[in-house]
Amino acid sequence: MSAIMEVKKLSKKFGEREVLKDISFEVEKGKVICLIGASGSGKSTLLRCLNLLEKPTTGEIYYKNQNILENQMNIFQYRSKVGMVFQQFNLFKNLNVLENCVVGQTNVMKISKKEAENKALHFLQEVGMEPFIHARPAQLSGGQMQRVAIARALSMEPDLLLFDEPTSALDPQTVGEVLRVMKQLADSGLTMIVVTHEMQFAQEVSDHIIFMDQGVIEEEGTPDQIFNHPKNERTKEFLHRILASPF
Repeated sequence: MSAIMEVKKLSKKFGEREVLKDISFEVEKGKVICLIGASGSGKSTLLRCLNLLEKPTTGEIYYKNQNILENQMNIFQYRSKVGMVFQQFNLFKNLNVLENCVVGQTNVMKISKKEAENKALHFLQEVGMEPFIHARPAQLSGGQMQRVAIARALSMEPDLLLFDEPTSALDPQTVGEVLRVMKQLADSGLTMIVVTHEMQFAQEVSDHIIFMDQGVIEEEGTPDQIFNHPKNERTKEFLHRILASPF
């Protein structure tokens, strides 16, 4: 398998506070990586570094063998191929559902509006939101807005999609609909990095799990290794707290 992304010795400081320390891992094409850990462990900051919403203090991030931290990187082109789905949806409130999924394609990919609309309609249909193409975000539920946000990211035809706790702002009734869409994407072979507190999703859908604690990778492995045979004491404590497991 070829690595689509490689992270080497990444660190991030906010002032004197080091929130990421010596982070290294690879992302293979077609794989799903779930980042788990307590709030404040650095998971979301790591994702924001991978999308260049935050600039790492030290380290390297290679996307298709190119260091994205070098100055010649076109950040907009990069973000179109390494997309991100946020906790709070980040939809344009003044645009309807279809327009939200078209604007990035026409502005960044420079394709025609008609082609962009056709592509957007395809992905809105994939996530079950085609009937709502004329609705504004304020007319949608949280789960519907998140599915539109996913369709918008997919419309850019990314190589890798980053999910930052995509269900954390949703009520319990709508969490399932978003997780179902994400599972379908995983089954289709989309490469994904998911920050999540949904342990069942992580266990069932991910190929590789990274457990983070206090800004470092404490343990990583397959879902079976992490959930059924954790080696690190901090991993065991976290799982016991989350799952009431017998470790």
